[in-house]
Amino acid sequence: MHIDLTANRVIGIEDEGDVPVPSGSGRYDPAATGPARTTLKPIEITQPEGPSFAVTGSHVQWENWSLRVDFNAREGLVLHDVRFDDRPVLSRASVPEMVVPYGDTSNTRFWISYFDAGEYLLGKNANHLELGCDCLGVIHYFDGHVADDHGHAMRIPHAVCMHEEDYGVLWKHTEPGPVGSHVRRSRRLVVSYFATIGNYDYGFFWYFYLDGSIQVEAKATGIVFVGGGEPGSTNRHAPEIAPGVFAPVHQHLFSARLDMAIDGDENRLFEVDAVRIPMGDDNPFGNAFTWSHTPLRTEKEAQREADTSVARVWEVQSTTRTNYIGKPTAYHLIPEPTALLMADPASTVAARAAFAAKHLWGTAYDPDERWPAGRYPNAHTGGAGLPAYTADDRSIDGADLVLWHTFGLTHVPRPEDWPIMPVDYAGFWLKPYGFLDRNPALDLPASSQAHAGGGDGCCGGGAACSCGH
Repeated sequence: MHIDLTANRVIGIEDEGDVPVPSGSGRYDPAATGPARTTLKPIEITQPEGPSFAVTGSHVQWENWSLRVDFNAREGLVLHDVRFDDRPVLSRASVPEMVVPYGDTSNTRFWISYFDAGEYLLGKNANHLELGCDCLGVIHYFDGHVADDHGHAMRIPHAVCMHEEDYGVLWKHTEPGPVGSHVRRSRRLVVSYFATIGNYDYGFFWYFYLDGSIQVEAKATGIVFVGGGEPGSTNRHAPEIAPGVFAPVHQHLFSARLDMAIDGDENRLFEVDAVRIPMGDDNPFGNAFTWSHTPLRTEKEAQREADTSVARVWEVQSTTRTNYIGKPTAYHLIPEPTALLMADPASTVAARAAFAAKHLWGTAYDPDERWPAGRYPNAHTGGAGLPAYTADDRSIDGADLVLWHTFGLTHVPRPEDWPIMPVDYAGFWLKPYGFLDRNPALDLPASSQAHAGGGDGCCGGGAACSCGH
């Protein structure tokens, strides 16, 4: 049905004919799935001495990391003043937009391109997280406070979860003789929240590691958008995932806004690629390769696409501080494989979600520039957001630099996604590159469980050895 909201009248009705009602069930409650399996043995996570982090109001201190946790209705989780060794890395970081464009041409679906932050408000739809379900371990929760549909203050209890996780081996080396094996286990601080937007549920996880790395991960789960169809028929835009149940192809494209502050606000941006060297005088044995280091000096130069074939990363350098070998301190933004917007450049969704046409945008900081698809993504026909922000092609060389990174999922649904979709993951990394003078985790203690199994230990000797997996 097509409705003119201004005139408040129906102006058209779509009728595609009769479609058989699928005979199967989409239920996923215990009555439908049967008794829960009994083969999984418990895994207990305990911290008898409490967590390693300290919280004062919104401020968090954990090992070498410090940060402030914030929350708002549109972006959800926002992190401020992120520091390592009390040196600034990020002034402000969030995921302020995501678009979910569908690739179905049917009259009832061609228009679907949800902006889950700008239209539906990720933070306002945040879940109340529960211990043992959403988070495991010794948890600290932050409440969210937003406005409801009538402008009244609304508290979302336990909107943000923070805890520590073991993360396997951080570093390890084994030498013959008395030196033996040395292992240190990795641990990460996890700050996360979940939002439910209609049929989909999205988790946003920020991981802080002991080596100075930051990982950002979005988790997509929930119920895929489906419709009925003739069982056994073929639809090039919507695979059949259960008898008579068809789910259109679609994407989940997120935009992270990273207000960089590598040792301060005066930063530079470079693109770093691995480079093959043709066999010849410069490469007589054919084994050699090198790298290129290309400055991105203006906002238009900084509109880039990822390229895994050359291991492309983007480097943010300080212009004011160097490390002990005399190079500028820096962090790398490391993208993970992500298809960009599949819609045609002439489509309406491409005009409104232009941020999703590039993996990277770099802009000079402006406090009013916070929304990659514009402040009102459902109320403009195109050009708002990053295209408008970068129209003047400002210099970003030595500037207060903001990076906008597109990452996400391209989803061709499968039978295993029905009736509840297992989590799909998408994200990226920020890793120190010359920000530190050496491995900052050399002073970690051995695992308290290194010899828990008895005997002479599990690592072949060495006073500081500990097990790792």
